[in-house]
Amino acid sequence: MNWIEHVTVLELLVKGLIVGVVVSAPLGPVGVLCIQRTLNKGRWFGFVTGLGAALSDICYALLTGYGMSFMDELIVRHHILLQVIGSIMLLAFGIYTFRSNPVKALRPSSGKRGTYLHNFVTAFLVTFSNPLIIFLFIGLFARFSFVMPGSPIGFQLVGYLAIILGAVAWWFSITYFVNKVRSHFNVRGIWVLNRIIGVVVMIAALVGFIMAATGKSFS
Repeated sequence: MNWIEHVTVLELLVKGLIVGVVVSAPLGPVGVLCIQRTLNKGRWFGFVTGLGAALSDICYALLTGYGMSFMDELIVRHHILLQVIGSIMLLAFGIYTFRSNPVKALRPSSGKRGTYLHNFVTAFLVTFSNPLIIFLFIGLFARFSFVMPGSPIGFQLVGYLAIILGAVAWWFSITYFVNKVRSHFNVRGIWVLNRIIGVVVMIAALVGFIMAATGKSFS
């Protein structure tokens, strides 16, 4: 069955948005950096930090997607198995996120705000220096059958644009939230938020695993 026959533009948009949010949400070094800058420099400095991370993420998404596109026949034949494997990988990532302590990534705050460009570039470099993000993309692409064998370039553009929109929406939302509760947000708040994100990712992975294992795949 050709990919284009059973995936609509709306479904592709939803999948891309989910991928963009899931990749951005865990509070690794760049997530903590974004929160720090929001608290110390202002919301828009935190937001451009998130945009830098989003640019790095889409670079790795493109590398993952076009790398996996060379396995078109394998993906089409074994898409259910790949979704199960993707769900397991996503579950492992959720557990890792839940158990990790993002507070360890806190750095002494600098008195200099710097320019928006400087904050953007540094966030991009911090995120891009972690190529392990590719494994998360592999798990997500497999889980959602996001790799698009035989699909037209227009569909591919929509999919990757949706990933960008999901990431940008996350960074916009988290900086808005942190800015609103800045007087009550502390180190424990970062730790609790990361645990909540870990639980949500684990639940999504378990639901995806059950759906794929029972043949009710989200694809």
